[in-house]
Amino acid sequence: MPASLSDAEVAEYRRLGYRFPIRAFSATEAEGLLARLRATEARLGGSLSGRMNQKPHLLFPWAHAVVTHPAVLDAVESVLGPDLLCWGSQFFMKGAGDPAYVSWHQDGTYWGLSSPDVVTAWIALTPSLPESSNMRVVPGTHLSPVPHTDTFAADNLLSRGQEVAVEVDERDAVDITLQPGEMSLHHVLIVHGSEPNRASWPRIGFAIRYVPTHVRQQGGEKDSALLVRGTDRHGHFEHELPPEEELHPAALARHAAILDRQLAILYRGAGQTGKLGATVKAM
Repeated sequence: MPASLSDAEVAEYRRLGYRFPIRAFSATEAEGLLARLRATEARLGGSLSGRMNQKPHLLFPWAHAVVTHPAVLDAVESVLGPDLLCWGSQFFMKGAGDPAYVSWHQDGTYWGLSSPDVVTAWIALTPSLPESSNMRVVPGTHLSPVPHTDTFAADNLLSRGQEVAVEVDERDAVDITLQPGEMSLHHVLIVHGSEPNRASWPRIGFAIRYVPTHVRQQGGEKDSALLVRGTDRHGHFEHELPPEEELHPAALARHAAILDRQLAILYRGAGQTGKLGATVKAM
């Protein structure tokens, strides 16, 4: 199922800072991915959360298959070029009636990356609609960074509870509505957020962060990422490895070391300990 963007669609992405909907998986495939997620949560004792939910593609082969799926990469390549690294991934999950929210923010504020040539592919596993707190974006806000403050609010799904320190006119926001298997692409600097889930179903999406290989980490230690397409001629990132099998001891050890290093970058300058400070235990 080809998902490459046309020249007109790429131009619109560059102008607005986002593109949706893009069909990456069939509805049946999305249902299967949701079942795999639920089985993983059951194995973990009920939830995929905390550090386990940072770069889960390095722990679970089925998640690795998603971040390397040709339909996802075809769309991302349309805007970033042929040489691609997966820098991160995370599930954003809100149960029915869940008060959790995501404040207005720009993704790249604390990532330490050298370029805004960074794209998030957000893949819906359940309907993402206004009543279920779909992601909302403010068109055109990707053209420059804005100041942020850390709130560390308990119901904020972001690691630092970060939010823009400027006023956002809600009337300018666009609803990114997606059906299971559809995805959106959004720029690392687009102002976006989501409200609590008022629906009778959970809202679940898989956010995958992609960078071209010319991008480098400027936040201290050398960073790492997974080469998912093309060739890395720059060598700015250490190359991560796919998991041997689900929760393989070697994969767990690599994952723990990778997160320790990356979280030191993400929490640099924070006023208090972030939500992801605990070490993942081998299982």
